[in-house]
Amino acid sequence: MNAQLSMTDGTPSPLGVFQRGDGLNIAVVSQNAARIFFCVFDATDEKEICRLALPQRSGDVHFGFVSGLGIGTRYGFRAEGPWDEALGHRFDIQKLLVDPYASEIDRPFTHSPELLKRGFDTAAIVPKSIVTAPSTVATPLPPANPSFIYELQVRAFTKLHPDVPPEKRGTVAGLAHPAIIDHLLKLGVDTVELMPLAAWIDERHLPSLGLTNAWGYNPVTFMAPDPRLAPGGFAEIRNAVEALHSAGIRVILDIVLNHTGESDEEGATLSMRGLDNALYYARADGRLVNHTGCGNTVALDRTPVMQLALDALHNWVNRTGIDGFRFDLATVMGRSAKGFSTDAPLIAAIEQDPVLSKLMMIAEPWDVGPDGYRLGQFPPRWHEWNDRFCDDVRRFWRGDRGSTGNIATRLAGSSDIFGHRQPSRSINYVAAHDGFTLRDAVTFSAKDNHANGEGNRDGSAHEVTWVGGDVKTLLATLFLSRGTPMLTAGDEMGRTQRGNNNAYAQDNTVTWLDWKNADEGLIAFTAKLAELRKNHPLLSSDRFLTAADATWLGADGAAMDWNGSHPRVLGLVLVGENERLAVWINGGVARAEAALQPRDGYSWARIFCSAEGPGLPGHSVSLFIERRPHSSGVPDETLLQLATAAGVERQWWEIDGTHHAVSPESLRVMLTALRVPHATPEDARES
Repeated sequence: MNAQLSMTDGTPSPLGVFQRGDGLNIAVVSQNAARIFFCVFDATDEKEICRLALPQRSGDVHFGFVSGLGIGTRYGFRAEGPWDEALGHRFDIQKLLVDPYASEIDRPFTHSPELLKRGFDTAAIVPKSIVTAPSTVATPLPPANPSFIYELQVRAFTKLHPDVPPEKRGTVAGLAHPAIIDHLLKLGVDTVELMPLAAWIDERHLPSLGLTNAWGYNPVTFMAPDPRLAPGGFAEIRNAVEALHSAGIRVILDIVLNHTGESDEEGATLSMRGLDNALYYARADGRLVNHTGCGNTVALDRTPVMQLALDALHNWVNRTGIDGFRFDLATVMGRSAKGFSTDAPLIAAIEQDPVLSKLMMIAEPWDVGPDGYRLGQFPPRWHEWNDRFCDDVRRFWRGDRGSTGNIATRLAGSSDIFGHRQPSRSINYVAAHDGFTLRDAVTFSAKDNHANGEGNRDGSAHEVTWVGGDVKTLLATLFLSRGTPMLTAGDEMGRTQRGNNNAYAQDNTVTWLDWKNADEGLIAFTAKLAELRKNHPLLSSDRFLTAADATWLGADGAAMDWNGSHPRVLGLVLVGENERLAVWINGGVARAEAALQPRDGYSWARIFCSAEGPGLPGHSVSLFIERRPHSSGVPDETLLQLATAAGVERQWWEIDGTHHAVSPESLRVMLTALRVPHATPEDARES
């Protein structure tokens, strides 16, 4: 079996399998294994041609060197040690194990009952790790706060796109297609948040139901891309990231570090469990801790495991140039035996890291463990998914009593949660991949998850919905609120999941975007909102409101009476250097009037409304601007369009990052200097 290969002394770093000279250096962490074996496989079939024990150990690192092998070698590990469930040891020499440090595997993970059987040799059914060449270091874009995040699942996003070549549909390569990038730019997206790309395995109950995991939140390895999404590996991902970067779009990767697809005590042995179950997973009272709801919890507070997580983050950044991470169930990252803390080892290490500390970090600030809800408690520079925004917005529009104060707080940036930071740290959304789509949130009063095969028991039974409501009104609330707006791909098209609010196992037309039947009117409406937000920086100002720059109004135009009886109409007047805006929300059914008093020499004009009709239509969001009448009669919005066409920048930043919008008066001066006609509406049309 050993094919005339032999193991000699190596080095304990770097961890993983890497080419060195005329051979491979192998280093793997296991605290409790007696021996670790390096297993080499034939390039064309499943034949194990070599099995060599690593001869050296330094602390918890087993290591060695083998000559005559190089880039492209297919391999796995086997670990020898005790089987003692009371102590958490589950060593089984018959289990082939994927290298946690592998950057490539030769096929996707596929669930099989044999993976669960103790003593069954799994070499034929487990993917092989592949030795990869070092990569030149890719470069993220310069740090900047996002203005519009677009969450997407790679496969669902491009699977049915008619312009993407068939061989690229459903893959990362499809993201680089001009039709995809054009759609993102048309919407005004400046940041995409990719749902997980790391290699995952289906939950063990899915195959018998004829289902597969469609989202990828069940990883086996943190480093290797899944071949289903990126058959070209890291090179494919890097090419897509570079294409997006060239269009000015940043890329955030959703990464799952909190658990693995090895699941609970009845789960498969694929990698970490076989290398050292007691080291890699948190345990209590003789069992695996399950703060994730997925069967296990990765022990990220332990130094070797924390190092694996850090190395995985570096691997994705260095090989692809991504601009940051969104951490699934991020509370796990801050857990230790002492409870939750943002000084926990992994979070502290990220903040001290010279590379990672400069990238964007987004926390999903909860898990399902005790005291797992930690919204607003992550480091100051981190962004956090704000589920309170989603729920409070939906409750107000549904008509819940006592909801007016809450929607005002969300509209103003959620100072009750992020007051010690900045509004931009709040990732605002009205729908996400978890839960109903935006269309379904105004269509269904209860979930319909029967297609998932769990008797409709899965998914939240308490999701807030607004049956009979208006998608446009929800979108307008999102984009006219302070904070960072996030939209899930397809919600701008009116997509539906047919009432399924937990579509993780629907790798089919339930989740695939229907591009042919996309609601083009809704797409244009969404793009208009993003453009409004860009053209009027007051809407996205990254500071909280004060009495000097904001006034809350009631339906009569007087100061808002927050103690009034269930007020449904409210206005927010925003005062900036160059303009005054008013956001009006009419949560009632009947039309209302915008009771606004202009300054001398000015008048108020409505420049946006989420519904048709004069004034403030029922269930609508409107935006007004105060203008000084000018002889040309050309609206400010037309000036902005002319300035864009002429290449005039409409905003600028000071050295300290302070943001300014160019005033309409300044735009007129510059357009005049450029000899762009704009004196009359007729001039503007000709220009």
